[in-house]
This record gives sequence, C-alpha cells and structure tokens, in this order.
Amino acid sequence: MKRGMFIALEGGEGTGKSTQARLLAAALEALERNVVVTREPGGTAGAEAIRGLLLSPPGEGWGPRAEALLFAAARSDHVEKLVRPALHAGNWVVCDRFLDSSRAYQGGAGGLGDAAIMALHDFGSEGLRPDLTVLIEVSPDAVTARLAERDMGVADAIGGRDASYHAKVADAFGHVASSEPDLFVTVNGQGTPDEVHRRIMAALAPLLENAA
Repeated sequence: MKRGMFIALEGGEGTGKSTQARLLAAALEALERNVVVTREPGGTAGAEAIRGLLLSPPGEGWGPRAEALLFAAARSDHVEKLVRPALHAGNWVVCDRFLDSSRAYQGGAGGLGDAAIMALHDFGSEGLRPDLTVLIEVSPDAVTARLAERDMGVADAIGGRDASYHAKVADAFGHVASSEPDLFVTVNGQGTPDEVHRRIMAALAPLLENAA
C-alpha cells in the first residue's frame, strides 16, 4: 500500500490553525483521500493526558526543560500510536501543530535552542518530519483581536504568556521556515477562513500533483 502524506499546520496563537486543519481535511476528502485529523499535544490517550499537564500545570508550572520533555513525550506517543500507523495505512494525516511548535516555543522563545529540541525529537519520535509544513502568519494586531474574542480573558498556561514571549515565538517560526524551504510553505493568515483556505490549497498544489 502506498504511504500516506503528512501535513502539519503551524503558527502562533490565534493564527487559525485548527479551523484550517478542518477545512483542509474536508478538501482532501473531497479529492478522495482518506484523512486523519489530529493535534499536538494530543491525538492519543497518553498525549491528551500530557496536554492537560502542559496547559493547566500543577503548582508553579513547568520550567523550559521540563516543558520540552513533556511535549517530546506526548509527541512520541502520538507518532508511535497514531501518526505512523495512519501513514502506513495510506491515510493523509493533517496535524494541528507538530515538531516545529516545540522548536519555536521551547527552542526559540524558551531559550533552549534548536539542537536540544531536535535531539529530543530524534530520540522520541525517530526524527519523523511532515512531508510539508504550512506556516500560517498573522499580524500581531490581528492575533490580539482574535484571542480577545476566542479566549474571553481566559487563556491556558502557554497561550497566556506575555506579548514579548509570543513575538519571540513568531520570530522563531519565521527563522525555522526560512532555514528549511523544502519542508515549509508560508501562507498569509489574514482574511476570512475561506480566503486563507484557498491560499493553503494553492500552496499545496505541487504536493497534491506529485502524490496523485
């Protein structure tokens, strides 16, 4: 059986990744692809349990190293029990966040550096990378407005960090994407969900043609 394709959607808080993951899955299904939609941290029972620890941490919360280890553990379980089996079964996997979120959040904004995050990923998930990662970029002002509407003043432990942290996240995403142009496409996330979806489908056209 032909291996499926793995697409990750990345970006900072409020960039519309979850909405675009759903729209992309529906479009792929309309093209007669079998699609598995998942997320990180999460996707399996073990990874969802770790998600709860990360987004609502006990006590004073996690330091950057502990946080990176928890994300790597969740990803390892996710890859072993869901992502790889789905790909080997010929499914297309659409994931809301993957490795590059750890590179941007813990490696970049958290100050751990890219090498540490990649080492954890190489060990925990045997280095699995998406066939293509879509980085959705939105202006800081638009993100602020979206988060105010979405969160209504209540954010999780990571999303609720200050603006300087999230600016570092955005910078780190941009650096990662520019350093690996063969693995990334960058899409303007401004506009309506349908407008952004059309840009994503246009960016995915070469992948879809090659995988036909």
